[in-house]
Amino acid sequence: MLQLRDAAEEGPAGGSPGSPGGPAAAMLVPGEAGEAGPPSPPAAAPPPRRRLRPLPVRTAGRAGRLREYFVFRPGTIERAVGEIRLVVTPAEDGAVRSVWLLAEIDHWNNEKERLVLITDRSLLICKYNFLSLQCQHVTRVALGAVDTISVGEFEFPPTSLNKREGIGIRIQWDKQSRASFINRWNPWSTNIPYVTFTEHPMAEADEKMAPLCLLENFKTQLIQAVKKAHKECPLPGRADGVLVLERPLLIETYLGLMSFINNEAKLGYSMSRGKIGF
Repeated sequence: MLQLRDAAEEGPAGGSPGSPGGPAAAMLVPGEAGEAGPPSPPAAAPPPRRRLRPLPVRTAGRAGRLREYFVFRPGTIERAVGEIRLVVTPAEDGAVRSVWLLAEIDHWNNEKERLVLITDRSLLICKYNFLSLQCQHVTRVALGAVDTISVGEFEFPPTSLNKREGIGIRIQWDKQSRASFINRWNPWSTNIPYVTFTEHPMAEADEKMAPLCLLENFKTQLIQAVKKAHKECPLPGRADGVLVLERPLLIETYLGLMSFINNEAKLGYSMSRGKIGF
């Protein structure tokens, strides 16, 4: 350690440094007793800062969302078709020709997952719960009563808030193109003389299930089955033949708030929703 000492110890006061009579001066003297030793080495430099890289966030693709729908789980569709076949009566419906997985669009623009069977003489529209694996309701439409099949894009009133895009198919029967005023304004009415279908939202996500969801193939087989039923089993008082049209499909929802909530939450589908499923 270095210490300061007065130069008076070496000469008289008032002298110059190193000579008598010079003024007192300070000088550096090597450390004596109590010296702490050599100075400590300098502290190490801090490590350079690392750059933070953003982590990529992967959103669920169609394959990931496919697992949310119970109908696409292995063995589910096979079991459902097997149970619905028990509803078919050979005397009234004939043999089953094809099975389809489609989305029904009701008169209030609500989407509903449906299994549709085309038989020799009937069109069976099945509401099936793919969570509890139960057939809850079946609507039977005689193919001989079908008079008009319309294919086209969806059309809505200008004031509608919930409009959909895409192509659908509408099947009308009993020579009625429009429901009554009371039934049109009743969202739960089932007395509607037509039914509208479009493709299932996950139709193209699964290669094995895709053939069951193709709307174009469904339209082709339906027209063939209706023409055959008109020819072989004509209904009394009905003109033979079916009218096939290409025109917009009007859905009369003038506000659409109810269907917006239903369709955004996918309430018409059997699927997992977090820790619950319905």
